[in-house]
Amino acid sequence: MSAISLRDVWMEYPGQMVLERINLSLAAGEFCAVVGPSGCGKTTFLRMLLSIERPTRGEILLDGQALPPEPRADRGVVFQRYSVFPHLRVIDNVVLGLAFTGARVTGRLFGAARRRAEAQADAMLESVGLLPARDKYPAQLSGGMQQRLALAQALILKPRLLLLDEPFGALDPGTKAQMHALLTDLWREQAMTVLMVTHDLSEAFSLATRVVALDRLRLDPQAPGAFGATITFDIKVHRTRPNK
Repeated sequence: MSAISLRDVWMEYPGQMVLERINLSLAAGEFCAVVGPSGCGKTTFLRMLLSIERPTRGEILLDGQALPPEPRADRGVVFQRYSVFPHLRVIDNVVLGLAFTGARVTGRLFGAARRRAEAQADAMLESVGLLPARDKYPAQLSGGMQQRLALAQALILKPRLLLLDEPFGALDPGTKAQMHALLTDLWREQAMTVLMVTHDLSEAFSLATRVVALDRLRLDPQAPGAFGATITFDIKVHRTRPNK
């Protein structure tokens, strides 16, 4: 069964067709990179998978079921800008997701529940190399460390689908290489499905098992918003997928 499937998906804003005729199925455990020129709808594509946007036409399925109409723990996300809470310590940033699912009314855990959540968070921080920084605040971390924290936040609830929106675009080459190795290790260990939006072709082909390109095939100078982007290339990359 496909982990995620888009069937004849279109996305249109007033006066602007963004995406059209999108058909794509990803098997569980695939790592798909989405590339394309600026403004072709890559981020809109990802926002639809997160349920922040709803397609104008077509359907999106997650594990064979209609995609829930709101963001849920089954989909984790990491953005280019560090999506961490600056007023919370590293450990509290990671525990927060567990608190919201375990105590929906108060968003806080106490006693044994808090200790269990911290133990899970510590294990996740160790997996991303941040355990020594558990009691620091985000402002005390480098850019690469903040992205490690954002990954820990996204993965603590064990999402079936991890969505990445240009997650390493702001990092220097050395830090980016470290994050690439970390992401590859986490993908293989946790056997999750990953979809990453990137403008970097070398990044796409070095990380992904599949590279999908979005672009506009039709352009009318008299009506620049008349046509949207669609999938122009779908390339399989020979990399080892995680065990299921």
